[in-house]
Amino acid sequence: MSHECLYQRWVKNDFDKKVHPCKFNEGDLVLKKVAQALRDNRGKWAPNYEGPFVVKKAFSGGGLVLTNMDDEELPSPVNVDVIKRYYA
Repeated sequence: MSHECLYQRWVKNDFDKKVHPCKFNEGDLVLKKVAQALRDNRGKWAPNYEGPFVVKKAFSGGGLVLTNMDDEELPSPVNVDVIKRYYA
């Protein structure tokens, strides 16, 4: 193996040590990040997250179907990248 391949493998392994994947289960409370395009005119004082929501279904690829607290389902699934756990 070349030095470049060994270096890339070392960097990948070092990065993977720091990554902790989030697993969400049905019934978990979560917050959803507000979309950049939908921000209001409060500027930096606008909230960054909205919710809490309840996880209705969790897919293996990282997609989640969310419902609000009144059991109304959101129109489309969301990626786990825009979700963080809500601690009540």
